[in-house]
Amino acid sequence: MRSKGTASELEARRRIAVLKVSEGWTQAHAADFLGVHPVTVAKWVARYRHQGDGGLAARPTPGRPRFLTREQEQTALRWLADRPTAHGFRTDLWTARRVAELIRRRFGVAFHPDYLRAWLRQRGYSPQKPCRRAKQKDQEVIDRWVAEDWPRIQKKRRKQEPTSC
Repeated sequence: MRSKGTASELEARRRIAVLKVSEGWTQAHAADFLGVHPVTVAKWVARYRHQGDGGLAARPTPGRPRFLTREQEQTALRWLADRPTAHGFRTDLWTARRVAELIRRRFGVAFHPDYLRAWLRQRGYSPQKPCRRAKQKDQEVIDRWVAEDWPRIQKKRRKQEPTSC
């Protein structure tokens, strides 16, 4: 498993370990100082002895390169603070499909909405359900119905409920 840190930070740790051992520290003390296993320090020292400075140099990160740079990711996350209508969508509801569409338009990178849903969840965004409101809403009629009709409906229901013995 790869340690946490950038390639240059990990290279610096290897160089510090070799330096400490060359100054007379034991490999166990150097490992304890750096928070790694003593066998790891032994491997670094052996690689340095066989390959010189090149043995401690940072290696390319394995795996597929990132599709978006960190700056592009931050930009995409900042879009979520805006209303979707500001980005050309018809309604004010962000969906993973819309975020994918915007990333494709702006950065030329295609993501599947399912992947983006998980990606957003990892960054603290959760799916939201919009409040549904009628476009033509008459609050006076609603209030009158709640005050007059709803109690009448509730009374009828209570009368029909069977009694348990």
